Amino acid sequence: MTKELKQEYTLRITQANKTQLITILYEMILTYLDEAKTALDAEDKAEYKAAIRKIRGCMNELTASLHFEYEIAQNLLQLYLFINKELVHAGMHYDKENLEHVEAVIRPLRNAYKQIESQDVSGPVMGNTQTVYAGLTYGRNTLSENIADPTANRGFCV
Repeated sequence: MTKELKQEYTLRITQANKTQLITILYEMILTYLDEAKTALDAEDKAEYKAAIRKIRGCMNELTASLHFEYEIAQNLLQLYLFINKELVHAGMHYDKENLEHVEAVIRPLRNAYKQIESQDVSGPVMGNTQTVYAGLTYGRNTLSENIADPTANRGFCV
């Protein structure tokens, strides 16, 4: 994942509500899947293993965020367990087919949560974060981030 993409995800996470956080995790998984496929094509086993490990980390976060008082959590858990099984096979056998199975499950979930985002009017999960405004600078087609009130307390409240 590029430095710029990490910064973008970080910014989005600090300003996201609960539904948006789930969508971001799905998007991160899709990004890492692309990295794993690229590493597999380049026969870079170390990079491939690293991408699989990062996907599993995202899956662990998704699994930990399930609320089992709702019936749908059981269904999601079964999907997440299937994905973890596919990731184990992909890591052991260096098989792109397993990665495609994972993508076939994650992409529709991401699309569904993206639609749900518009219905979730709750505020950001993190409080006391810096406000970032992005705008065009005087440079040609460049984007800069300006922090409003940089002297404010930067501690995060969850």
